[in-house]
Amino acid sequence: MSLTKVLLLASAAGLGGAAIGYVFRWLLTLSQKGSIELTVKQTLLEAKTKAQEVSEAAEQEANRIVQEANEKEREKSAQLKKTEDRLIHKDELLDKRQTDIDREAEEMKKKIEELKVLKEKIDATQAQKARELERVAKLSAEDAKQELLRQVEQDSEEDLVVRMRKLEQFGAEKLEQKAKDILSTVIQRLSTSTVPDVMSTTVDIPSDDLKGKIIGKEGRNIRAFEKASGVEVIIDDTPGSIVLSSFDPVRRQIARVALENLIADGRIQPAKIEEMVEKAKEEISKIIKDKGEQAAYEAGVFNLDPRILIILGRLHFRTSYGQNVLQHSIEMAHLAGMLAEELGGDVGIARAGALLHDIGKAVDHEIAGTHVEIGRRILEKFGAHENIIKAMQSHHEEYPYETLESVIVKVADSISGSRPGARRDSIENYLKRLKDLEDIANSFPGIEKTYAIQAGREIRVFVRPENVTDLEARRIAREIALRIEQELKYPGEIKITVIRETRIVDFAR
Repeated sequence: MSLTKVLLLASAAGLGGAAIGYVFRWLLTLSQKGSIELTVKQTLLEAKTKAQEVSEAAEQEANRIVQEANEKEREKSAQLKKTEDRLIHKDELLDKRQTDIDREAEEMKKKIEELKVLKEKIDATQAQKARELERVAKLSAEDAKQELLRQVEQDSEEDLVVRMRKLEQFGAEKLEQKAKDILSTVIQRLSTSTVPDVMSTTVDIPSDDLKGKIIGKEGRNIRAFEKASGVEVIIDDTPGSIVLSSFDPVRRQIARVALENLIADGRIQPAKIEEMVEKAKEEISKIIKDKGEQAAYEAGVFNLDPRILIILGRLHFRTSYGQNVLQHSIEMAHLAGMLAEELGGDVGIARAGALLHDIGKAVDHEIAGTHVEIGRRILEKFGAHENIIKAMQSHHEEYPYETLESVIVKVADSISGSRPGARRDSIENYLKRLKDLEDIANSFPGIEKTYAIQAGREIRVFVRPENVTDLEARRIAREIALRIEQELKYPGEIKITVIRETRIVDFAR
């Protein structure tokens, strides 16, 4: 076989195979197309069935919701009908009640009118009876009353005499006790050897004519001075002098300076008095500052806060058991320094602790607590060295001895206080009682100022007029008296005077 035939036969075989493949593929495609159309028809049929089922279910659900809504509407309509019926019934009841009230009001008016008429008849009858009785008895109503009282007085005269005798016998013991109290008071006020030196200051005046000017019209000036300064002014027949009395030495010094300035100025009136007292306070404040600085320099204690020195200077006007506290503190500083040198302690700390050990006494009447605790707080507040605080806090054994200097301060305090003639216990107790009097009065609300005067026999209390009425002032006086009776021991009696003053100030320009 030739090559050409072979190629032709190969070509024919290739064409035959391709034709057979094409026919087979066409048959396969035709078969798949029929299957797809069948699937699409089945899907459409299922979808149509499903849609019909969903539509029927939705229609059923819609019918159910409509039925429920209709049922709720019927229930609501029934409830509203019931509420409407109830309101109508209530309105009917209210109308009926209003009718009954109107009827009762009319009946009440009629009864009131009847009572008025009846009262007029009764009054007329009583007046007629009274006139008839006066005509028969030949006495007026007032005369009959006086006659009855006279008869009762005669009948009771004997009983009254017997009662008076019993009261006199019952009060005999009280009268005797009262006499003893008076004698005790006299004896106490007669102790002039020590008390005046501590409790009073004498101010010299150029002429006795000034006494009347100081007193003022109806005592106006002297009352203004006592209120502003807080001291008692004693003006007697002693020529050329006026006595200022107060247990508080600072108040007394302020009063002395103010009074001397008033005498020098010559214009003595309430407004000028208040001005001079304020100036005197400023002057005394400067003295306090100078005394504090001088004490620190004398004791050899330096680098203290200036505020500490000001508080220290107040001790110049404070006494303890008749001993000047500032001088006592300076003396202690020297003793503590010498002891520290001998024992090998810190001389500077010992001196400072001794000088400041009683600094709390300068303000103990203003701040609650012991003077040791107050002093600790003052020194801590103003930045004093910790060792100085430790040295001063143990001198009354309120705190343990933490350093050698604390023991030295305690020993120095004992030496200074126990030397002969250093202290007078009676004066200290007396001053404490006066301070207790003021503290009791100041504990009540509405108190402006409180002063113990007349050697503790009287206490004057100034109240704020905007906070305390006249009736409350009487109550405060009584309560203060009861507190003093319960808490203090004293001979005789103490007079409590509560003063309520209203002052209106205006200016003409």
